[in-house]
Amino acid sequence: MKIFIDSADLAEIRDAAQMGVVDGVTTNPSLVAKTGKSMREIIPAICEIVDGPISAEVLATDFAGIVEEGRALAKIHRNIVVKVPLIADGLKAVRVFSSEGIRTNVTLCFSPSQGLLAAKAGATYISPFVGRVDDVSGDGMDLVAQLCTIYQNYDLPTQVLAASIRHPVHVVQAAELGAHVATLPHKVILQLLKHPLTDLGLAQFLADAKKIPT
Repeated sequence: MKIFIDSADLAEIRDAAQMGVVDGVTTNPSLVAKTGKSMREIIPAICEIVDGPISAEVLATDFAGIVEEGRALAKIHRNIVVKVPLIADGLKAVRVFSSEGIRTNVTLCFSPSQGLLAAKAGATYISPFVGRVDDVSGDGMDLVAQLCTIYQNYDLPTQVLAASIRHPVHVVQAAELGAHVATLPHKVILQLLKHPLTDLGLAQFLADAKKIPT
């Protein structure tokens, strides 16, 4: 399973990239707004750090606007993946982008039927929002499993990108279910590293090392 970092913070992205665990980056308007920089500033900077798929989201919600914004974003860098909302005009735009060779990440997926339509439209990635489904008493991982099964049943090339990941258990479950990608906040990437036995073992090794004659 590939790991993307879900962030627009250049320091966070650089830190994760230096660990060698990041295959790509996802952003959204909320994450970009936190940086205080414009999309035109932050996206090229991210592309300089990570050589992999970089999702940049359109702000328009009408067909013509989505197509115009998406084409402009795709021109920024060869690694750009245009992030499109899962609405009717969004899928119409995805069909156009697919015909033009522009990769897409269809976002805000909350049901398998939505995911099927996105794949039929030609989405490169589908982003089921695991954590947000859990928030309304659903099971986000059931959605990931359903999407993986549907795509496998019909050899649909769309990749399942598990999003809205809240904790390490989500990551392990997504990997077990066969999700192609999971996009994680920086803090969750760091949480994946943590285990109390690792800390205890390292502390013991360092304490014993002091006893070695020099």
